[in-house]
Parts: sequence; C-alpha cells; structure tokens
Amino acid sequence: MQAKVQKFSLLLVGTGIGVLLTAGASALANKESLSPLPINELRAFTEVYGRIKQDYVEPVEDKKLINEAINGMLTGLDPHSAYLDADAFKDLKVSTSGEFGGLGLEVNLEDGLVRVISPIEDTPAFKAGMKAGDYIMKIDDAQVRGLSLNDAVAKMRGKPNTKVTLTVLRKGETKPLVFTLTRSVIKVQSVKSRMLESGYGYVRLAQFQERSTEDVAKAIEQLNKENKGALKGLVLDLRNDPGGVLSSAVGVSALFLPDNALVVYTEGRANDSKVKLTASPEFGAREGKLPAGIKDVPMVVLVNAGSASASEIVAGALQDHKRAVIVGVQTFGKGSVQTILPVGKDSAIKLTTARYFTPKGRSIQAKGITPDIEVEEATLNGVNNAAFRVREADLDHHLSNPQGEGGKPDSKPGSVQPEAKLEPSKSKAGDKDKAKDEQQDEDELKPGEISLKKDYQLQQALNVLKVQQVVRSNASK
Repeated sequence: MQAKVQKFSLLLVGTGIGVLLTAGASALANKESLSPLPINELRAFTEVYGRIKQDYVEPVEDKKLINEAINGMLTGLDPHSAYLDADAFKDLKVSTSGEFGGLGLEVNLEDGLVRVISPIEDTPAFKAGMKAGDYIMKIDDAQVRGLSLNDAVAKMRGKPNTKVTLTVLRKGETKPLVFTLTRSVIKVQSVKSRMLESGYGYVRLAQFQERSTEDVAKAIEQLNKENKGALKGLVLDLRNDPGGVLSSAVGVSALFLPDNALVVYTEGRANDSKVKLTASPEFGAREGKLPAGIKDVPMVVLVNAGSASASEIVAGALQDHKRAVIVGVQTFGKGSVQTILPVGKDSAIKLTTARYFTPKGRSIQAKGITPDIEVEEATLNGVNNAAFRVREADLDHHLSNPQGEGGKPDSKPGSVQPEAKLEPSKSKAGDKDKAKDEQQDEDELKPGEISLKKDYQLQQALNVLKVQQVVRSNASK
C-alpha cells in the first residue's frame, strides 16, 4: 500500500495544475487498443508543415512548429490537457511544494483569453483586487489573444520585485481594468484558522498542497487549545479553492471520516487509472495530533463556484458519508484527473486519463457538488453574481459527464436565500458605538482573513452549526 501512496503523492486534481508524475507509459491505453495511423490525415499534416516552411512570411524553426502541433493536439481534447515545455514542467513540480515565483493566479485559456480561476490568497494579484472570472487581455503591451497558455504564464512570471501590467476585462465593468503588479516569490499558506466565537472553529483551506493534511490537523489542535476544550462545531471553508494534490484531498477527508471509509475512486481506460482511495493512514490521515472526538464534531463545509476538483472530492466524500452539511452554491464541476507523462528529457504532456467519482458513485464532471443548503453570496445594488459565474460545463471541449450534465445529485437541498439587495442601515442612536466595535473587530483581522460580519455565507454556516448543536443537545436529554 505504501508504494501506491508514493505513486499518487503527486497526483493533482486542480483546475490549473496537473497530476501524476510518472516515467512509465502504463497510463496510456493498451497497445491492443491503438488503431492504425490515418494515412490521409498524416499526409495532410506533412503538406501543411511543408507549406509553412516554404511559404510563411518569416522563417520558422522546426522545433517551434512541432511543439505548437503537439500543444494544439492536446488543447483540442479538453481544457485541462496541455503540452509542458521545460519551463512549464519545472514550474508544475515547484508549485506543488507551495512556493513559487509569479503573481499568484490560477488561470486557464478560454476563447483566446486567459481567464482567472482564482487569485491565491495573500499574493500580489489577490491584494490588488483581481477576481475569479476576470479575463486578461493584455500582459504589458502584448495581446494575449493568439498566445498559448504556457506563453501567457511565462510572460506573467519573472524575477521578484519586477513589475508587470495586466489589462483585464471584468463583467459588469464598462471599460478594461488595469492592474500594475509587482512579482514576488509566492509562498502560499494553504491553511488558516481562527475561532468564530466560543465553541465554534473555522478552518480555511486555500489550496491542497503536499502538507495540507498535516496543517489542517495542526489548525484543529490549535483551535481546541484556544477554546480550552472540545469544539461545538467546525466550519471548513473550501470556497475558491481550485484543488491541488489528490493525496492531500484524501488525507483531509480522512481526518473527519471513519478509518478506511471510501473517499474517491477513479475510472479510465488504462488499468492503473482505476483506483479506490480510502481514509487510511498512508495518505496522512494520522499526521498531526488530532483532538479526541474530532470525527464526531458537527461540521459545515462552505463551497462556491470557485471550489474545484480536490475541493469537490472532499465536499462530495463528507456529503456522501453524511459527515458534514454542505453550504453555499453549486461547485465548479471539474471531475477529471490529469496525468503528467514525461516526453523526452525535460518536457511532458498533461493528459486527462480518468474521471473521479464520489463514494456513492456520483460523477462531478461538468456538474459539480450541489450543496445541502443553498446560500447565495450576498449581492450589492441588485447585481446577481450568479450570472457571471463560469464553471467546467461552460468551457469549450469540456469532458462530458457519463451520467449526464443536466441533472443534480439525488439529495434534495434546502434553500436559504439572502436578500436580493443589501442596503446600508440608516444611522440611529447608539449605532456609532456599534460601528466602532465592528471596526475594531475588523482591525484585528489578519491579512486575508474573512470577516464574519461581512460574509453572509459564513454567517449561515455558523447558524447551521448552532442548529445542529441544539438538535444534538435535545437528542441527548
């Protein structure tokens, strides 16, 4: 079993980063399934290649043509398959450690533009106010349209303390937004935690990294110490978490599930793409010192349209095992697994090789996780943010869901709707003191922390925990 864990230790299921690093070809389809090469199509390819070499307005290197042909072949399959040149391959391996250079953006390519999946917390892009759903149209003076994703990412990366200007299209804005960002070494703190109020803890997981399981366990231990006793309830916030290392998703799930409970399984054409992953110690479920009774503490998992892949695995596993109440809105729907297959000495391809399924056999691909209690993000001035959300099903060439994309999981969620329009309350006697206290609370927040008073979904998550606590207390009488 240990060998299997090591094999999957770099299996990634994020929307912007890939997957299993392997030097073998076993993840490819069996040789028996390979059909004869299409002669006519290959003849057309060589003819086009020759025309470009002979008639293009400028000389083009053979290496560039071949690399672009490989990249086009992969990107035409689905939004997550891609060719990784030497720099991109190196960046992928570095990013899983949680420290890398750049601006702090998870991105993909859509309609010729770079779309922001999610800005990573406490990074230059996050602090500048870039948002999920932004479309990058220019990087400095270079137009993004026509660039490959790798080329666009390369232009955004650079030496720390150097500047780059991004011109961004944002739905709801009448003109492009311009952000001048200073590159830095990105050190992603994937786990943050704090007490919401006495007895109720909060853990925010921004990205699934190699040490996330251990970090979540330590965060829970620290919350118990701050609370001076067992927690009454816990909120696990996976909103805008784009995914990451699969073994960490399994390990985080295992912190809250019974031993050996099924977390996720994958199915693909190759034999080694058919895998069942359970809540076992090999995936780090025992890392860190967990407080007694944590597997029974009432839980809420917060999700939104930016919760993707590894986040959906955790939410789906805890939902199927009825271990937590899922609160928020429908998730992104990225239910495919990519495998990194080295090509040559220092390049690789990122190839979609499997779909993953929740313990009850639900495919999340192009569908996502439906929350048990639907809570929309609060809207301002009557603007409905739901109209601006982009999910896996909206991407060109997205992988289909074998169970159909139109339906929803069997569970019938409740609905808690926020007010459609938020209005500032009118000033009343005594409001100044209240506002002063609230401002003091805000000032005590650390950078990147979420305010309970301003976060409607988090308020509802806390209310759900309190209701569970009341129900549990009544049942014990």
